Amino acid sequence: MEKAVIYFVLLGVISGLTKGAGVLQDDLLNAAVGGTVMFTTTLTPHEHTFGSVTWNFGFANIFTFTGSNDTTPGYQGRITFFMSTGSLELRNLARSDSGQFSVNIIPVTGLGVSGNTQLAVYDPVSDPMLTASSTDLLEFNSSVRLSCSSSGSSLSFLWLNSSSEVTESDRVQLTDGGATLTITNVTRYDQGPFLCTVSNPVSSNTSEPINLSISYGPENTNLTKSPPQEYYAEGSDIIMTCSADSRPAAQFQWFLNGDLLSDTGPELRLINIQMSQNEISYSCQAFNNKTLGYETSQPSVVSVLERISGASLTSSTNLPIEGNSDNLTCEALGSVFTREWKKGDSDLILTEDMTLHDNNRVLSFSSLNRKHSGIYSCIISNPLSSDQAKYIVNVIYGPENVQIAGPDKIDLKETLILKCFAESTPTATYIWKRNVTEIHESAVFTKNNTGLSDSGSYVCEATNTITGKTSSAVHELSVTDGGSGGLSDGAIAGIVVACLVVVSAGAAGGYYIHKKKFRINNKPLPHSGPKKEKEKKKEEKEKEEEEEAVYENPSPVYETHFEMS
Repeated sequence: MEKAVIYFVLLGVISGLTKGAGVLQDDLLNAAVGGTVMFTTTLTPHEHTFGSVTWNFGFANIFTFTGSNDTTPGYQGRITFFMSTGSLELRNLARSDSGQFSVNIIPVTGLGVSGNTQLAVYDPVSDPMLTASSTDLLEFNSSVRLSCSSSGSSLSFLWLNSSSEVTESDRVQLTDGGATLTITNVTRYDQGPFLCTVSNPVSSNTSEPINLSISYGPENTNLTKSPPQEYYAEGSDIIMTCSADSRPAAQFQWFLNGDLLSDTGPELRLINIQMSQNEISYSCQAFNNKTLGYETSQPSVVSVLERISGASLTSSTNLPIEGNSDNLTCEALGSVFTREWKKGDSDLILTEDMTLHDNNRVLSFSSLNRKHSGIYSCIISNPLSSDQAKYIVNVIYGPENVQIAGPDKIDLKETLILKCFAESTPTATYIWKRNVTEIHESAVFTKNNTGLSDSGSYVCEATNTITGKTSSAVHELSVTDGGSGGLSDGAIAGIVVACLVVVSAGAAGGYYIHKKKFRINNKPLPHSGPKKEKEKKKEEKEKEEEEEAVYENPSPVYETHFEMS
């Protein structure tokens, strides 16, 4: 006992001298009952030779080294001393081992060192047990209390809903040091799984999960159609499905226009629907036999359409005469939604004398004109089908703007061709007249071997047999004596004059020779003086008269030449 007191006094002195050296690594150590703790110094192994090492618990010595080991009773078999660093291992810990441990080390040479640390010994946490006051709950109407029990010391509790930590709120309270969790007015999100984790500084354990069965609904009751269309063709099949958020699963019943049907279950099948089922309203009702709540879906209307077929486009008249009115009517079998009009390949553009009415069923022309002619199309459609009809409008008009094509002058004996044209639908019929006398019926008038008597006015009368209108044009024709072989008028006149001169000269020469020959044969006596002069003047006068006669009455040779050339 005296030896222990001496060591204790010596330790106190050295501690006072080396206060704050802190030769132990840890200020606080935690350990479990029955476990082991290691008090480790900061000394480097084998750098020191210890004169003495003393370990104390509180004020009591538990181990001394002064060349040999000396363990205090009660610690024998529980302590291991490490000569290289002066560290100490304590085994088989008990709650009573909690407290302050200190060490004082005196080397053979140099100053001594000391240090202390606090040891806390805890009972380890046992497996937690989780219980619930009830697991079958009604949303918003029930409360539940969850309790977590475990053995051990210095226990703390952590609650989890699935993987999320549960914290306190208006509906959630933690009591009994966190061991009890109370939830009021539970919701479907409180169904768990709930877990409880219990821990202390030396151990931790988690309970088995517990789930709550929380009944709720029905709500968000919804009716859907498959295929999901706004309109259905006559003869189609439709599957209606009812759904609702509910626990347990809701039960369903069906209504048609508000009247309860015998059908139950989440599906209602409509097979081969007909036009008689068009615009019928269906709805479903969900019921929860736990909450005793029910909810009805929004009504869903089934719209049935008959496919478009047999499109036709008809006119109010068989004779669309210019200036008259006309109606084109577009019809079809089936459920008609829209009618679209085209002219040719383009959308129809209405003019001031055109209107669409009766939901585009009728296209009206207040006054037809030739510009209205063309191919009209009417496209009838609904969301499921369409059909098209065409009609050709050929506006009847005319005749107008009658014109004659052909020569206004032609040579004798040539062929005359006159052509008559008129603007008219249908094509006009043509009659040719000359001097009020009908001479031909067709657009082309032909006359072979024309004579001088064919000169004059030619009239072409064009008649539209439907409109009953007649229009005419006049063409003046001059037939000329074409003996010049096609030469111009000036050339012909020149040739005629030249021929007259030649013929006249020939006639005069022949007369002179004849007269001279006659006188020689009669052997006239030559004269001289006044008699000769008188005869000379007489001959000149006869010559002039002869030339005048030849000019006025050409010789047969000249006439023959003129006719043949």
